[in-house]
Amino acid sequence: MTGTITRRTMLRGLGLAAGAAAVLRPDHALWAAPGAPDFLAAAKQADGSHALHGLMRSGEIRFTIPLGQRGHGGVVHPARPEAVAVARRPGREAVVVDCAAGRERLRFTPPEGRVFYGHGAFSADGGTFFTPENDYEGARGRVGIWDVDAGYRRLGEVSSGGVGPHEIRLEAGGATLLIANGGNATHPDMGREVLNPGTMQPNLTRIRVADGAVVDAVENEPALRMNSIRHLATRPDGLGAAVMQWQGDGHERPPLMMLHRRGEAVRLLAAPEPAHAAMRNYAGSVAFNRSGDLVAMTSPVGGRLQVFETATGNFRAALVAADVCGLAADPDGEGFIATDGRGRVLAVVADPAAEAGFRLKLRATHPVAWDNHVVVL
Repeated sequence: MTGTITRRTMLRGLGLAAGAAAVLRPDHALWAAPGAPDFLAAAKQADGSHALHGLMRSGEIRFTIPLGQRGHGGVVHPARPEAVAVARRPGREAVVVDCAAGRERLRFTPPEGRVFYGHGAFSADGGTFFTPENDYEGARGRVGIWDVDAGYRRLGEVSSGGVGPHEIRLEAGGATLLIANGGNATHPDMGREVLNPGTMQPNLTRIRVADGAVVDAVENEPALRMNSIRHLATRPDGLGAAVMQWQGDGHERPPLMMLHRRGEAVRLLAAPEPAHAAMRNYAGSVAFNRSGDLVAMTSPVGGRLQVFETATGNFRAALVAADVCGLAADPDGEGFIATDGRGRVLAVVADPAAEAGFRLKLRATHPVAWDNHVVVL
């Protein structure tokens, strides 16, 4: 079913029954199953195959589940030890994982004419799953809607409010979805080629879960329309962070991060030079720390991790780590957890003695190449 979703079905996604904790921390699960890992991350194995790994705080691998396609982002169920690993674009596979048992539960695929972008979001009660998708023949962004309790049965879809929706997040309160519409039209037969460079217009859109209506949308100024909005982080007070990948002239150095709260002006963040240039126009992941007073982004292309103050937008630190991309809040402190293409699991910790005020602490190294994201359970 690829038609527009009905209001009655969309209301299932509202999901306010999960309670106040889900409202306060929509990006964190409410469960804590014995033996379950603390993080999820996809990786390329030494033999070239792909897998999803459950990681402990120490960096130790708790479980490994084979994937048929390259993994990208993971999404954690808010009320039970379950997660979904969605294949990287143009993906046609999503794997549902039992995080306590460390095993696969089921797989599902998008309908004909649709491909996944590697991300998704649960409703607040976990009864509905949302996937950003590419209607590649129509060059339209769509949000697929799935009935979780019916084995992830397809219910329908709504517009994403733009083209190329990459990541999607449920916002605090459970009533709106935040969508990073990258703006770039692609087709699976054409690889990653951008098919609309002359008309590309990314946006950051909020749609109402109850009916799919767009309630807020912001765009970059015309000079920055080639700055593709890709990845998201959210804070409990409604502040969203988005990071971008520049598709324009490589000699230009546009900002790579924006902060936005509904009804307010966009704030663009960039480090001073030469630190900003070292990102090489590419931000691959973004995260707030546990308290939300810091926000960080990574560049696997530049091998950099940068930290900013959320309130002021002031640049705090730049750390060097080759092929670093995965990024999440450290649940044990006020720093971050990062992963890289060399198999390392790193902690970003405050260190007044360090020149940058932060340093990287190695937790573990594995014979894998971590993909772009790490997710806190």
